[in-house]
Amino acid sequence: MLFNSLDFAIFLPIVFVLYWFVTNKNLKLQNLLIVVASYVFYGWWDWRFLSLILFSTLVDYTVGRKLRDENNGSRRLLLLWTSIIVNLGFLGFFKYYNFFLDNFIEAFSFFGYVFKAGSLQIILPVGISFYTFQTLSYTIDVYKKKLEPTKDFIAFAAFVSFFPQLVAGPIERATNLLPQFYKKRTFDSNKAIDGLKQILWGLFKKVVIADNAAQFANEIFNNSGDYSGSTLFLGALFFAFQIYGDFSGYSDIAIGTSRLFGFNLMKNFAFPYFSRDIAEFWRRWHISLSTWFRDYLYIPLGGSRGGLSMKIRNTFIIFIVSGFWHGANWTFIVWGA
Repeated sequence: MLFNSLDFAIFLPIVFVLYWFVTNKNLKLQNLLIVVASYVFYGWWDWRFLSLILFSTLVDYTVGRKLRDENNGSRRLLLLWTSIIVNLGFLGFFKYYNFFLDNFIEAFSFFGYVFKAGSLQIILPVGISFYTFQTLSYTIDVYKKKLEPTKDFIAFAAFVSFFPQLVAGPIERATNLLPQFYKKRTFDSNKAIDGLKQILWGLFKKVVIADNAAQFANEIFNNSGDYSGSTLFLGALFFAFQIYGDFSGYSDIAIGTSRLFGFNLMKNFAFPYFSRDIAEFWRRWHISLSTWFRDYLYIPLGGSRGGLSMKIRNTFIIFIVSGFWHGANWTFIVWGA
């Protein structure tokens, strides 16, 4: 279900009314409604992939509970790796299986060996790159003892599948979003109005700016041989507006929708095109992803400790991984590098 669709325009008011006027006196019932609504929202696209979210939820909930009672270092590490392998295994299979298979075959062909293997017709589950990282943040933080593992399965399931940010982020941390499911929410008209304003602003970015810019960018790029260099530059400019309006617009709708239900999500874009340099640009663009890589990959690798060469190595690693995260293609890896 897309935010800029008639389906969502009908879905959102129904969930809003049920949330604030039917289940408002019972916190667990409110959280259960969020789980059901989130599964309907995601299953509207393809119900079969609901099993992936459910299985990932069950694994990480169980791992979190086991980590709470386990003090042996090696067994704790084994539990952590169980979560990492399961989550990244799903992501790797659905998103990268054919990429690795095709490159494996090409590598053998280069050395004169004929290796035959058929690619699988795999449909990439929408949002898997986002909710995989979100649920991993929970397990890693519990392992590091930054977060107390939850006993409330419904709250945890709501955290993993929370529909406003399920498909395109922001990638929330368990330390920020999960505790909000434990607290009683009361309707705040000012917060709801702010949420509606942000939804409208997000829709304006997506429908008016991004979709219209895309028409010009696609026309120019699809017929690049027919245009001059200045026109191609204009196409790149239209694409810059398209990708920002598309992505930040979706984030604004997600943040605004969350406010309607009494939740606060992290800011995902902070006027990145007004940055003074490239480093500041990456601090302002897709903030939830860049900070996730910083906290869960860059710092564990050593961060900026150990001298300039270590800092350069770690920066290269997170950007190449970030490129690969965006898409299973060598173009994304080169872009990241």
